[in-house]
Amino acid sequence: MELLFWLCFALVFYAYFGYALWLGLYARLHPRPVLRGEIAPAVSIVIAAHNEESRLPAKLVNLYALQWPGQSLGQRPQIVVASDGSTDRTVEILREQGPQVTAVVLEKAMGKANALNAAVRAATGEILVFLDVRQVVEERALMELVSCFADPAVGAVSGELLLESADGADSGDALGIYWKIEKAVRKLESASGSVVGVTGAIYAIRRELFVEIPVGTILDDVFVPMNVARAGKRVIFQPEAIARDRIFSEPGKEFGRKVRTLTGNYQLVRLAPWLLSPANPLLFRFVSHKLLRLLVPLLLVIMLVACGLAGGLFYGGLFVLQLVFYGGAVFGSLSPSSRRLKPVAIANTFVMLNVAAALAFLNFVRGRERVWV
Repeated sequence: MELLFWLCFALVFYAYFGYALWLGLYARLHPRPVLRGEIAPAVSIVIAAHNEESRLPAKLVNLYALQWPGQSLGQRPQIVVASDGSTDRTVEILREQGPQVTAVVLEKAMGKANALNAAVRAATGEILVFLDVRQVVEERALMELVSCFADPAVGAVSGELLLESADGADSGDALGIYWKIEKAVRKLESASGSVVGVTGAIYAIRRELFVEIPVGTILDDVFVPMNVARAGKRVIFQPEAIARDRIFSEPGKEFGRKVRTLTGNYQLVRLAPWLLSPANPLLFRFVSHKLLRLLVPLLLVIMLVACGLAGGLFYGGLFVLQLVFYGGAVFGSLSPSSRRLKPVAIANTFVMLNVAAALAFLNFVRGRERVWV
């Protein structure tokens, strides 16, 4: 029981901290800087939309205000928006834009992946920039993304998503801390080679590297860049290309988004089994960053049971500490105001993420995969 506990503990530690520490050392020993430059390729902004009449006008205003490569030459980026079976005024709003927007109207809703495929077919740019409707993109984000393609080894570039609280300040709660750790890992992956996945709200790839996304795919932001890496090109992280989003304030909304994302990791292995083979040049990183965290809920249960069965003062104490930790997480859920205390907030967020991972597994097994949130 003691050996089993420490083995599980080591795996959990590696999943959340050890992999990042290894990346930090590797990036220091084998740095791979990116050559950036002012280039002006033809750019197509690609967006999939489903019933977005409330947010689309503001998004279009945001897009029109962006700076773009070749601005002095008058080469505006193409804006392609695919409406995925929208039943509100989404299509009408798009058509009101005239030639400024290429509207792709899909009569039947088949999910985001299908809409993105259709939008890409209508795109003419050398560089495809994928954005979502919900987020606000900073003025220079397009310039920052495209500048990285001056390096011929780069095939895809991820921007940075900043999560903000309702008052517009950067989130400093436990979930915000989790995102900061996640972005630190991406920076280290980028500095030493390639990141595993990109920020779905803002990323760009070379047009010739795009591989059609299987209909129903949840994580296009992992499927697309992993195929770029498979083609022998780097996938990097550019933190200066920023999109801003709000943390969901409605109870359960952020939790639901996390369940969906983790379900997508399971689905991805089914859709692209080559990800678990030597054909994946990022196999070690993919397992370390994406898959190992899916096992953490099971590892935590084994750790608790192992301590309970091991006996002795030391393991008995560890058993009690785990119960206190989980009790704090439950208390944080029952009393949201208690999450102002950092230990309660951290316990609550950690358990929430792992409950989400467990539910993601159940969703996948039962075939409950959603393509829109």
